[in-house]
Amino acid sequence: MRYLFKRILYGIAVIISIVVLVTSIIFLAPVDPAQLTFGQRAETSTVENKRKELGLDKPLYVQLSMYLSDISPINFTSKLSPRLEKYNYKTLFNLGSKTFIVKQPYLRESYQSGRAVSSILAEAIPKTILLALFAIILATIIGISLGVIASIKQNSITDNIAVVCSVIGYSLPSYVTAILLALVFGYLLGEFTGLNVQGSIIELDEFGDKKFVLKNIILPAIALGIRPVAIITLLTRSAMLDVMSMDYIRTAKAKGISKAKLLFKHALRNAMNPVATAITGWFAALLAGAFFVENVFNFKGLGDITVTALQQFDIPVVLGAVLFTAITFVIVNVLVDVMYRFLDPRITD
Repeated sequence: MRYLFKRILYGIAVIISIVVLVTSIIFLAPVDPAQLTFGQRAETSTVENKRKELGLDKPLYVQLSMYLSDISPINFTSKLSPRLEKYNYKTLFNLGSKTFIVKQPYLRESYQSGRAVSSILAEAIPKTILLALFAIILATIIGISLGVIASIKQNSITDNIAVVCSVIGYSLPSYVTAILLALVFGYLLGEFTGLNVQGSIIELDEFGDKKFVLKNIILPAIALGIRPVAIITLLTRSAMLDVMSMDYIRTAKAKGISKAKLLFKHALRNAMNPVATAITGWFAALLAGAFFVENVFNFKGLGDITVTALQQFDIPVVLGAVLFTAITFVIVNVLVDVMYRFLDPRITD
């Protein structure tokens, strides 16, 4: 429990550091979100009133403290604070003119649309999670299969091809792969593949009703999954070669155990620890890596709305997306650390 508590504290410190760093960079940028909201021809008084409403007229440290207060699940504030109207909270106790509350994190509203950021993210995040899930499942199946085949046929042509393809796959940035896949299979061969160059998994039909278009996830999932395929292939190959050289494998062979049982029950099972760790970490990475891939395919997930928000300097949406990504990475890393602690009791710190 002490080990878990320390990891959680480290994770919270990382999240706060990321929020402070990203918020500082965005707020210090020479762009006025209030001016962008109304356009360049807006009256100065209107823009100034908007800046005051958004709190952009305050010093950076005040803006930072206000945002951290908004996203914090606990708060100790004045009973007369106007921000209480925006919170969904429950009072724990009062102390004079102050009140101690627990609340849902308040991610504010979009500067451009006026919608709650939590609502925008709630629409986009499930699409990105589904895309990342498809990609990691695809990468796991292909990567483990190629790694096992390469380890069985060590130093053969098959092994060399698998290694070379893995290196090439890992070297290609996801957005380059996405552009190539969209161009070849969506545009040039679109009549034969039936795949679209762009499109989200949920689209509107001619009557304005939402429809589920599963084929639109195929190319983004492949583009997103190629790099983890390469890593999983190389890790599986390496782990399998290490396990196959151990004494208990030779003993099992001497006892006449079938090759299939030896391979899958004894070798592959014991080689899965580093591979499982890589798969877990890559799933979190894919959520962040989906940003540019989604933008290429116009997938309308977390990545697409974040890129659009950056172009429009929609600070609350950008910070909400960054916060979700940071929390995802921290949770996955804490889980992996705890898993290591159980697998290896020698780890104490």
